[in-house]
Amino acid sequence: MTGTSVIEIDRSALIHNLNFIQNYIGHGVRVSSVVKANAYGHGIEEIVPIAESAGINHFSVFSADEAQRVFKVKSDQSDIMIMGWVSDDDLEWVIKKQIEFYVFEFSKLEIAAQIAKKLKKKAIIHIEVETGLNRTGFTHKQLLKVVPFLNKNAKLFTIKGLCTHYAGAESIANHVRIQKQLKKYNQVYKWLVTRNIIPEIRHTACSAAAITYPRTRMDMIRVGIWQYGYWPTLETYIQYITKQMDKSDPLIRVISWKSNIMSIKTVRTGEFVSYGTAYLANEDKTIAIIPVGYSHGYSRSLSNQGRVLVGGQSAGVIGSVNMNMLIADITNITNIKRGDEVVLIGSQNGINISLASFADFNNQLNYELLARLPMSIPRKVIN
Repeated sequence: MTGTSVIEIDRSALIHNLNFIQNYIGHGVRVSSVVKANAYGHGIEEIVPIAESAGINHFSVFSADEAQRVFKVKSDQSDIMIMGWVSDDDLEWVIKKQIEFYVFEFSKLEIAAQIAKKLKKKAIIHIEVETGLNRTGFTHKQLLKVVPFLNKNAKLFTIKGLCTHYAGAESIANHVRIQKQLKKYNQVYKWLVTRNIIPEIRHTACSAAAITYPRTRMDMIRVGIWQYGYWPTLETYIQYITKQMDKSDPLIRVISWKSNIMSIKTVRTGEFVSYGTAYLANEDKTIAIIPVGYSHGYSRSLSNQGRVLVGGQSAGVIGSVNMNMLIADITNITNIKRGDEVVLIGSQNGINISLASFADFNNQLNYELLARLPMSIPRKVIN
């Protein structure tokens, strides 16, 4: 069966981006490829093997079910780190398979110790500390309980890392807050070391922090949006580009999203297009119906605003985006027929619709748009 659209993953683009990132950061810093949220919509099963071919051997996910998907396609040499949800039921599998995981609740430590003892395998943990994001992470008060427990049960744990997450490193508005977080993290690290809790690695930086605050890179960075060809924000891109002689964007977009024209018809002057009165034809129009809608991740807020590429030209989305369909105005585009390619994200005949411009129309972050792309859309690796 053929789906209504396909997402293409450019293998050479991902390898190029990862090579750029590793060279920019420096080879003394490990790069963990963040593949949570189905690899930011790109597809875990597609991204992991390509990243490994670029020299990546560490992958970060949010949950145990994502870890399981990575585990099935990764090589034996690669490690997995769960940064969020591990249910008590999944913890045994995680420890058995030697998956690394964040700990930020004392009760999770206790359960992990019991399972590690039962399996006769150490639980590989990353201690997450609360430095100012106020989400997950041990406070100093909680660490007073954690430290003696870990020292008492040292044979049951490998303390792989000490980590935290910054509260918006992509914006200069958060500069003071980020600096306070970094200072607090370093204080906690020194405090732990004096109490014989010595993490193997320190890691705090996401893509934005790694770009904007070099001191946050430490032993490992967690790279998400950056590897897929997008700067976290315009601010981070400017931060990078102002220090370079070559002002061209070094990143290449990894993802393209394509469909085909399902039907073509004519609408007369004065007729409405699609539901309600969102669009009134002010002249005779030729329209193309495309089998992609908001159920596929094409937001309804792109009604009367979005653009697609048809026949090597840009066509406006008119009327309301439906659950399974959208409509494009192809009045001024010639030689178009049913079945012709439609580009929702990507390039055609030298014209590009990037996710950034897509997000501008929609007032959504690149992250959200990517993560909303359903797993049901087929992914195809090209190049």
